[in-house]
Amino acid sequence: MKRTIPFVLVAVLSACGLSDSPPQVNIPTVEELAADPQRLKELRQQCKTDRPILGDVLCNRVAEATSRRFFGDGKVPYTPPKEPPKF
Repeated sequence: MKRTIPFVLVAVLSACGLSDSPPQVNIPTVEELAADPQRLKELRQQCKTDRPILGDVLCNRVAEATSRRFFGDGKVPYTPPKEPPKF
């Protein structure tokens, strides 16, 4: 019994070491995606239909790049109109 425990322990630990995760691909940064609107548009469409295949990391970066393109860098100060609106 004492001799089988180490073998079982080694077998269990060796099975935990490897996973069946897909190989890592080069995921573009948010800045790269924001600079390439055509690629961003393609990836947005793919994330809508195939998010489990593309992965959360890429689709989250696509969403962040879309936000940055829409809102800008956030450094533009608010400038209200000179005359108040008339209701």
